[in-house]
Amino acid sequence: MIIAETNRLVLSKFTVEDAPFILELMNTPKWLRFIGDRHVKTVEDAANYLQNNQLKAYDNFDFGYYKAQLKNDNLKPIGSFGLLKRDTLDAVDIGFSLLPEYEGQGYGLEGATAVMNLAKTKFDIKKLCAITLPENKASIHLLEKLGLSYQKSVKPFDNDEELLLFAKDL
Repeated sequence: MIIAETNRLVLSKFTVEDAPFILELMNTPKWLRFIGDRHVKTVEDAANYLQNNQLKAYDNFDFGYYKAQLKNDNLKPIGSFGLLKRDTLDAVDIGFSLLPEYEGQGYGLEGATAVMNLAKTKFDIKKLCAITLPENKASIHLLEKLGLSYQKSVKPFDNDEELLLFAKDL
């Protein structure tokens, strides 16, 4: 189901059939380094991850993460952009990831901007936030381009890791 389109991308809801792509995306070096190892090592693991996370988010919140596909390349999946409601954060969290070969080409800004527009117009979200590791310079740069500004350091997870919190009123 298509959620949004940009000049170069189609954003659509994930399905269990996207498990092979999710397996690839979640095991890229930057995902593992900056987002973390979710122990998704097989297509079956990826299908379970989709069912227990993305598909549940659509049911629970009407939003979630979306598959980003290239319009000019047979809708080849290249990444994920979306919204997540975390119990540990006061606002809805925007997130993004791309396969390495599509980084640095403007897809991050294009896809994340589309998701921000959805947050405001379709889901009536008033404030967005994002969390990232201090060493994830590419993520910080994109968040700042999107108009989010640094708020404070937070420790939203049990691992006691300190992350940077960015936010923006919509």
